[in-house]
Amino acid sequence: MQNPRLKSLLAAAITSAVLGWSSAPALAHHPVQAKFDKATEMSITGVVTNVDWKNPHVHVFLNVKTGTAVANWAVELESPLLLKGSGWSSTSVKPGDTLTVKGIRARDGSRQLWSESVSKGSTTLFALKDLHPAVPAKKEPAPRGADGKVMFGSAAGYWGFPSSYALVEDGVKVKMDKYGQLADLADAAKVAPLQPWALALYKKRQQRDLRDDPMFLHCKPPGGPREYQSDLGIKFVEDKVNQRVFILMGSGNHNYRIIYMDGREKVGSVTGDDDNPLYYGRAIGKWDGDALLVTTKGFNEDFWMSNGGLPHTSSLVLTERFARPDMNTLQYQVSIDDRGAYTRPWTASWTMQWVPDQEVPIHFCQDNRP
Repeated sequence: MQNPRLKSLLAAAITSAVLGWSSAPALAHHPVQAKFDKATEMSITGVVTNVDWKNPHVHVFLNVKTGTAVANWAVELESPLLLKGSGWSSTSVKPGDTLTVKGIRARDGSRQLWSESVSKGSTTLFALKDLHPAVPAKKEPAPRGADGKVMFGSAAGYWGFPSSYALVEDGVKVKMDKYGQLADLADAAKVAPLQPWALALYKKRQQRDLRDDPMFLHCKPPGGPREYQSDLGIKFVEDKVNQRVFILMGSGNHNYRIIYMDGREKVGSVTGDDDNPLYYGRAIGKWDGDALLVTTKGFNEDFWMSNGGLPHTSSLVLTERFARPDMNTLQYQVSIDDRGAYTRPWTASWTMQWVPDQEVPIHFCQDNRP
C-alpha cells in the first residue's frame, strides 16, 4: 500500500527533522475477548522460562507441572506501555521465578492464558485492574514554532493513551471495555444513530465478542477514527516542501495516513490512488487558528472504523478537528456523516496524552487466518 517514492520521501522528512508543525526544529492489538473466553477463568502456577517484552502485548512463558507431566504455557499481558506506566519493566520477572497467574484461557483450548493478575508467593506483582498510563506531573503551554503556530509533534514524542477507547456519540453514556465491547448489548442503539441494518450488524459483531475484527483476523488497517483509539498512539510528521502531513501509527501494521495541505479542491473520487490507500480515504486539511481541520472521503468498507465494530459504508465522510491546548493534551473531535449507515450526522470527541522522549511504538501485524 506504500510505494517506494513515498517511503523515500517519508524517510527524508524524518532524517532532516522536518517534524511537528514548525519550520524551526507482530499479531494485531486485538480485542482480548476475540482470542480468550471470559467463561474459562482459571489459575496456573509455574516456573518462568522466557519473557517476551514486545508490543502490542507482553508474553511470559511458564513451565506448569501437573503430576509428573510438564507443559509450557504462554501468558499474555497488556502492552509494555501500560506495564511501564505501572512500574513494570522487562526484568520485573525473570527465568527461574515461580509465578501464579489468574486469567482466562484461549478459545481454541491451547495453552494460552490472558493474565488478570500475576503473583510471586504472597506478593501480587500485577493486577489488570490497577494498570494506568503515567500522567504528566504538570501542565505546560503548547510549543509553538517560528511561524507562531502550535506544534503537534516533535522529534521525540508521540500521542497515546486516549481518554476513550470507544466511538460513542457525544453526550451518550454507555459502559464498554477498552476494546469497544458493550457491558450490556441492550445499549447498542444508544451508541450512535444507526440505521436498522447497521444496528443489526453492530449487535452481531458484539455478540460474537469482536472475533470478526478484520484488524485481528487479516491485519486490515485501523481506518477512520480507530487510529486514535489505541495506546500504541500516533505521531505527526510534516512534509512542508510538498504541503503534506503524515500521521504515523503504532497500531494496525505501523501504517501512515496522509493529509494534503496544498489547498486542492474537493476530496478525490472513491477510486483512490497509490499515495493514499482507501483504508484512510483521501484527506484535505486546513488551519482554523491553532486547530487543524481535516475532511476525508473515499473510504472502502474492508475495515472497522472503531473499536467495537461500528459499521460504515463507502459514503462515509469524516470532518476532524485537532487541537493542542497545552503541552500534554491533544483534543480530537470527529463528525461522522454516513447516510448509508446512520440516520443523521453525529459527533464524538476525546483526548490523547503526550508521551515525551519516545518514538511511536513499532508494531507489525501477523495475519491470523487459519
